[in-house]
Formats: sequence, structure tokens, C-alpha cells
Amino acid sequence: MSIEKVRAYLKELSLDDRISEFEVSSATVELAAIALGTEGARIAKTISLHGKDGGCILIVTAGDTKIDNQKFKARFGFKPRMLSPEEAIAFTGHAVGGVCPFALPEGVPVYLDNSLKRFDIIYPAAGSSNSAVRLSCDELFTASRAESWEDLCKMREA
Repeated sequence: MSIEKVRAYLKELSLDDRISEFEVSSATVELAAIALGTEGARIAKTISLHGKDGGCILIVTAGDTKIDNQKFKARFGFKPRMLSPEEAIAFTGHAVGGVCPFALPEGVPVYLDNSLKRFDIIYPAAGSSNSAVRLSCDELFTASRAESWEDLCKMREA
């Protein structure tokens, strides 16, 4: 099970005690915010996209943003395209709703969006559709083995 892989991975970093599992779904930003009792913007959503050469890349961003296609293309040189649910499992080892930047197969690059930096604490998924892990931005950067911080998103329209 994906959450067990994430738990073992985060245990190596002494962060496994930060994982919360819920009786309810946390598969969307809105549901995760309710489960955690926090604002949706603090949910660090992991977006799984096709990579340039057949693999995938992950972008972790605040829950109140979305990928800005122009910024993404300017940075990576191609248009962002979401993975299908089947591709998400195949490329990341995590199902949609639990995709996270932890315990990934070798070679899956992770990028963190600057939109997260406005928060002291954020909550990415922990490998299942009913979990989250409480982290600071620095802890997320280290635990995700992120390539870099990037400006890839824009605020969602209300």
C-alpha cells in the first residue's frame, strides 16, 4: 500500500509521526482542508504531469493555485499535460487523491511552487486518499528531494 511506503520513507527522515490518517476522504483540496480543519490554500497539492521525454514530473503547489501554462512552458519548454489516473499510478506509485512527492520511483523530478512559501505549515498527501503530513516548507523541500523552487502557478479565479 502506498501510504505504508510513504510512512517507511518518512520514518527515515524522522517525519513519520507527522502523518495523519482520516476516517473521511482527503482526496481533494476541499476535502483535505475539512479533514484537517485548515484553509484549502495550506493543502500542498501534488500535480502529476507528463514529462518531456516520456516520464513524468511532479509540481507541488498551494491549494488555491493552478498551473500557469505560459510559465510552465517558459520553464520546461513544453505544454503541461496531466497524467491519467492509470499513468499516475504507473509513474509515481501513488493513486490520484494520494499522489505525493515522497517514496517515488527513481528519476521522478519534483518541483515546488513558490506559492507554498507564504505558509509556515503545509499539508501534502501521504500516499493515500485519506492522509496528509504536516511539514514546513524546508521539510517539504528536503523530504521531497525537490529539484528547486519555481514560479509556475497563478491564483485560482473565484
